[in-house]
Amino acid sequence: MKNFLKGIVVGLGGVAPGLSGSVLLIIFGLYQNVLDALGTLFVDLKKKIMFLLPIVCGMGIGVLLFSKILNFFLNRYELPTRFCFLGLILGTVPLFYKEVKKNGFSGIYYVVIILAAALGTWMFTLNPNAFPQIDDPTLLQSIFLGIAVAATAIIPGVDPAVLLSSLGLYEMYVRSLANLDLQVLVPMAAGLGAGAVAISFGMSVLFKRFYTMTFSVIFGIFLSMIPNMLNEKCTLGWDGQSVISILVMAFGFLISYYLGGLENNGEQEKGNL
Repeated sequence: MKNFLKGIVVGLGGVAPGLSGSVLLIIFGLYQNVLDALGTLFVDLKKKIMFLLPIVCGMGIGVLLFSKILNFFLNRYELPTRFCFLGLILGTVPLFYKEVKKNGFSGIYYVVIILAAALGTWMFTLNPNAFPQIDDPTLLQSIFLGIAVAATAIIPGVDPAVLLSSLGLYEMYVRSLANLDLQVLVPMAAGLGAGAVAISFGMSVLFKRFYTMTFSVIFGIFLSMIPNMLNEKCTLGWDGQSVISILVMAFGFLISYYLGGLENNGEQEKGNL
């Protein structure tokens, strides 16, 4: 029951920008065990399923519950909502930087971060038409959405809204969840399951062999995607809504930074991310 309740909260990180599901798993001391269980799923399958099932069920309920709330605020109060998301994302940067440097760090990794950030900027910012917004996805696009969601849930610090917004998938993702659009959700679930197993195995190997290099690349790409949280509608002016937007951004930053402090003090997390 405890892991089920934790899974519901982790589900918030599956749809809420700035609250990465992987970071919430770290806070609850579940990340390494979940990563290992998914990466070696077919070794002692029954035991792995019994461990993962309450977490996954809780996450599913959390995603469906919070997606309706987020869909409402994005439709009614887009400017302050997106600025709140931006604050949440910025609050995770100090935590992420500490994780990059945790297992040894040298000057060469700054170069890796810069190159990864440049690549991400070229892909997601300088070529905005490369990934247009998708409103009516095809079957393959729905499956790819599931794979992308799996990546955001497993790769530490990669925020779902940042990545999915950059790929033109976020608004469609939230809307499909809020409306229970099975035409999108069923193939998405297939992509999510397959992607979770494959990505977990790959990340487990990379973290064990190339921890700092892997985290440096992820961190650079993560930094490059932050500006994409704001769209062309997010223009501040001299009005009450703009003031509220700045205030909720600051509040989001504090909340996210506080969660990072909880992660650093977590006593159940073992080993590397």
